[in-house]
Amino acid sequence: MNGAMCLSFKVAGRGSILMLKMWYVYILQSEKDSSFYIGYTQDPQKRLEQHNRGKSTYTSRKLPWKIVYVETYDLKSEALKREKFLKKQKNKEFYIKLIHSVKQTVG
Repeated sequence: MNGAMCLSFKVAGRGSILMLKMWYVYILQSEKDSSFYIGYTQDPQKRLEQHNRGKSTYTSRKLPWKIVYVETYDLKSEALKREKFLKKQKNKEFYIKLIHSVKQTVG
């Protein structure tokens, strides 16, 4: 497994194991200008490394980036729907509140 979370379980009455990769919606924050970038992936750490190596045109102009928020989804369609919703917000204060709400819940 390459850093992505993977669930496995045996299907009842069958000998095979079904592997399901999780999908993640993430928010990156530029350490250059504090702007945000939203995306989805199956491996947030690998994707962060790609952004920080300049593999994305938009993010290459604002290096370096750090992950500030992650949500987990079972289905790609759910992750894509959430990513689109977050991108539509285009509101820095909304993102900051979202990020801080999770930090207060977790820590």
